[in-house]
Amino acid sequence: MARRIDVTGAGGVRLAAWEFGDPPKTGSGPPEHTTGSGAPSVLLLHGLMGRASHWASTARRLSGRYRAVALDQRGHGRSDKPPRASFTRDAYVDDTEAALEQLGLGPAVLIGHAMGALTAWQLAAKRPDLVRGLIICDMRASALGAASQREWAQWFEAWPVPFATLADVRKWFGEDDPWVERPNPARGAFYAEVMAESPDGWRPVFDPGQMLRSRETWVYDAHWEELAQVRCPTLVVRGLDGALGRAEAQEMVRVLPHGRYAEVADAGHLVHYDQPDAWCTAIEPFLDALQDA
Repeated sequence: MARRIDVTGAGGVRLAAWEFGDPPKTGSGPPEHTTGSGAPSVLLLHGLMGRASHWASTARRLSGRYRAVALDQRGHGRSDKPPRASFTRDAYVDDTEAALEQLGLGPAVLIGHAMGALTAWQLAAKRPDLVRGLIICDMRASALGAASQREWAQWFEAWPVPFATLADVRKWFGEDDPWVERPNPARGAFYAEVMAESPDGWRPVFDPGQMLRSRETWVYDAHWEELAQVRCPTLVVRGLDGALGRAEAQEMVRVLPHGRYAEVADAGHLVHYDQPDAWCTAIEPFLDALQDA
């Protein structure tokens, strides 16, 4: 069962943090890398349109050795979605900083997917005292450009909302979406998890306009400089069919002062959701090395 913990983010935005497994017993892990619970800590950050529950299987698997907490970022999941809230990079980074401090998790390992990975490495560059390790899952450091933002705006407009049933959600995102190259049930399930029932059918729990505002704060710029400022050990993970290409991923590893590389076969952009067991197998040696250091 998930346990919710409320956090106050930047500008007073209320954020929902979640624990999906029982924290380890006090005393596990080296004392210098433990939280107040006595266990080393991990904070998991979802990507754009995601939610904390997308990390549930990872968090439960890690909870035997770590205090694993997943955060619904502003505008997502059960966190606040104020219409006039800031959706800048600084806002997301400051929220994560606040979560680490209010939950007593730092120094923690940050695990981020896509936008959440960018937030994680920006915080690691800003507050190295709060981050002792970093896992970047399928996020590019290069600029994506204006064409990418236009494509996303058009994609949102193409969604046939409201969906009559959750089965319709799964089918559209898993089969009928023009962005789907071949049937992908995991993708359909991923998007079904971010829908909520309304009087006229199923709609996303987020505001697509807020998602575009969030996205436009990073797509026009490259983020290599901040990546180079990350001083903690960092693992870059990509799915073989994901958004992050092998050449760019390996260049990210080269730019990172303490970078390492892993890839997951038969996985697309949603690496941790497509192949949860293979994903955990890829990251656990890195986590074990951090814990033993």
